Amino acid sequence: MTYKKSLLTVAVILTTILAKATDTDITKYGAVADSTTLNTKAIQQAIDNCHKSGGGKVYFPAGNFLSGTIEMKDNVTLHFRKGAVLLGSTDLKDYRNLDPFTEGLGIDVGWALVVAVDAKNVGLEGEGRIDGQGSAIKAKHILTDTRPEGQRWGLRPFLVRIVRCNGVSVKDVTLNYAGAWTSHYFQSKNINIENVKIVSVGVAHNDGIGIDGCQEVRIKNCDVISGDDALVFKTTSSTMACKNIVVSGLRLKSNQAGIKMGTESMANFENIKITDCHIYDTKNGGIKLLTVDGSNLRNIEISNITMDDVRTPMLFRLGSRLSVFRKGKDTKQQTGTFENVVIKNVKAKASANAQLKPPSGILITGVPGHYITNLTLENIEIELAGGGTIANSRHAVPEAIDEYPEVKTFGPLIPAYGIWARHVKGLKLKDITFKLASNDQRPAFICEDGQDIVLDDWDIPSTRGAQSIIRLESVQGATIKDIDAAGTADALVKVEGANSKDVRVSKAKAKGIKKKVEVAADVKAIAIK
Repeated sequence: MTYKKSLLTVAVILTTILAKATDTDITKYGAVADSTTLNTKAIQQAIDNCHKSGGGKVYFPAGNFLSGTIEMKDNVTLHFRKGAVLLGSTDLKDYRNLDPFTEGLGIDVGWALVVAVDAKNVGLEGEGRIDGQGSAIKAKHILTDTRPEGQRWGLRPFLVRIVRCNGVSVKDVTLNYAGAWTSHYFQSKNINIENVKIVSVGVAHNDGIGIDGCQEVRIKNCDVISGDDALVFKTTSSTMACKNIVVSGLRLKSNQAGIKMGTESMANFENIKITDCHIYDTKNGGIKLLTVDGSNLRNIEISNITMDDVRTPMLFRLGSRLSVFRKGKDTKQQTGTFENVVIKNVKAKASANAQLKPPSGILITGVPGHYITNLTLENIEIELAGGGTIANSRHAVPEAIDEYPEVKTFGPLIPAYGIWARHVKGLKLKDITFKLASNDQRPAFICEDGQDIVLDDWDIPSTRGAQSIIRLESVQGATIKDIDAAGTADALVKVEGANSKDVRVSKAKAKGIKKKVEVAADVKAIAIK
């Protein structure tokens, strides 16, 4: 066959496919926009017929269309015209669970309003919205289900679930008030999420955008206001990693975390880049990277982030909870790894009303024998309330090896106001600036059980009466240089722990501080330069 004949054949095939594609309107199948008629069957028939005819768009005209679970099919896009609203039923009997699983707190979940399972080329688009009526669902639910909220919430439906799909586009739509998670993408590939607006608050567990073991993902220019984590990556199965993901231009407000990886963390998180995002009015961590169920979290870059009124700007955790979420499909894993992560160009204003009191900026911790490795923080500026005391600076932080990884897990306070690090290797902290609203007698930096630590170009605010500005406990290999610390303290750097060694301090400006380096009695003198 000649080249021209091949092109002609392809053109004929494409023309035939396009000719079969059929756009339709849900009202042609009897859907009624009165907010009370249950339209599940009519909407599903429109989707099914569009799919059988080769695919196309299923249109929702202006009006409020009530429905239970609807299932998307291959090559079908749901288009919501301006003024169109898909309303979730408030009756739990109207929902189906097409892919059951157990989430991080041990609750069986998976019911949803809009679902696609094992489909290809599916989409949601348009100027309309999907409203799950989450608060109304809860109010009706608790009338008959008297169990504690922590046990019953899993029956309430997610708003959108995309399961094992290839070719997913979610663009321009508004997602409101889910009964549980707002949007959950599981083990899917080639996903594009753009210009999506989410306001989903009112009940617990209202995660905004949830990426669960997905690959080749692009998320751009979205606004998220969520009752739980705003942008969260997780792996509830060990069989497919979160991989090759690019995120940019998000505005994130949350009652929990702004950007989060974990807690569900069985498969890897790798090759993920997040940039140019604003996190604000967030009641928990700004950025939380957590691997606690066996995953390898690696090759992550987060940059150009601003935060306003965020409780505890950053938490990094490698732990050994080792939970299993897909019953009968997965087995318990070994402790994973946390390596090669870069966080740079971050400016944060931390809330004074934090879950840690007095507040702290950054928590970094592995567990004994399992180190967070090659984490780099560069060009970081954090404003904090201050208020820490000498007694606070000696507070012992629990290991919490197998516990749920949360800021409060390590509370009620942290002995450093700036950065506290434990069980770390190759930690690089460059161009770090802290600002304090009031005096804080805790160190700006504490490292416990560290190897090959670098502090370079720090601007430390003036404080009065601290025992030390930097404290190293059982640290083997540390380079501290270009530190500018004002105020008064007993020492700029205090070294403790019998196995501490190879600590080098240079180019330090510490006028008013009694000693540049103070070595505890149990440290060998030759360890310090």
